Amino acid sequence: MKKKKAVVGMSGGVDSSVAAYLLKEQGYEVIGVTMQIWQDEDELSLEENGGCCGLSAVEDARRVAAQLQIPYYVMNFKKVFKEKVMDYFTEEYLCGRTPNPCIACNRYVKWEALLSRCMDIGADYIATGHYARIMRLRGGRYTLAQSVTAEKDQTYALYNLTQEQLAHTLMPVGDYSKDEIRRIAEQIGLRVAHKPDSQEICFVPDHDYAGFIERTSGQRIEEGNFVNRDGKILGKHRGIIHYTIGQRKGLNLSMGHPVFVTGIRPETNEVVIGESKELFGRVVRARNVNFMSVPGLDGSVRAMAKIRYNHRGDTCLVEMEDEDTIRCTFDEPVRAATPGQALVIYRDGCVLGGGTII
Repeated sequence: MKKKKAVVGMSGGVDSSVAAYLLKEQGYEVIGVTMQIWQDEDELSLEENGGCCGLSAVEDARRVAAQLQIPYYVMNFKKVFKEKVMDYFTEEYLCGRTPNPCIACNRYVKWEALLSRCMDIGADYIATGHYARIMRLRGGRYTLAQSVTAEKDQTYALYNLTQEQLAHTLMPVGDYSKDEIRRIAEQIGLRVAHKPDSQEICFVPDHDYAGFIERTSGQRIEEGNFVNRDGKILGKHRGIIHYTIGQRKGLNLSMGHPVFVTGIRPETNEVVIGESKELFGRVVRARNVNFMSVPGLDGSVRAMAKIRYNHRGDTCLVEMEDEDTIRCTFDEPVRAATPGQALVIYRDGCVLGGGTII
């Protein structure tokens, strides 16, 4: 019987490296691929010492592939990464929203573009080192089940995957804890066994989001007014791209007590300042909805939802507000639901669906 062919997206980190090893052990014909996403060599050189797709990633992945005795290739995805991730990131900030570029990268680069190219070369699956588990439900739909360890669960950033993408995806590390994955890497002698996880946005390694946006957009970001919710001017801000909902640090306002960003108004170039209590609300809406474990909602359902990656999740009532807008009414108020971030809904430990917070 012919072996199934799996192309593993290798970042040079321990998770994707062990994913490749586990699939080979399970009998797959494994091919390693690293996606080249950088726009020029100068930007790439900034990233030599970290991240998921830079020079060090390529060299580490190449060494792992050689050790596992699997073919390895670097594929160029610069154009789609710029359009779907970098340009999206810049445009969202300029519109006063706070984007999640990893979600866009997962859907349009790591899956849509990579899967298409891999299918063209005869692969049956693509595989990653994400901490999530793919399940096929009784009705035939695919969904993502949360990882065995909540602290490493990565389903939030994967809610936007389609049924076709899930049907051709393998995620072998979702059944393990991070410590177990590192132990496997140690046991088989991988040099990346204790390589630290990448934390930053890969194309902004210096964390200077505003500088990146100004350079890539070619726009001069204008200063504007800090205002309270009634419109009273409180001071000057450096430009809306420097702020996000819930932010307290870096405001340089002398109010005599802690204050927070509670709103961003791009149409008037204002940043709204308020008290901590103003950040809490029970109703969160999201658009551009992708349903996963169900084809859609008919009526309302009780569920658990997360409004950011590190949110533990809270119980809520979910219903459709219109054909492309879901409304979550949480049992208890949630803090700083941020336009541009994802609202991801879970039921019975699986991803029901999600959308972009408005």
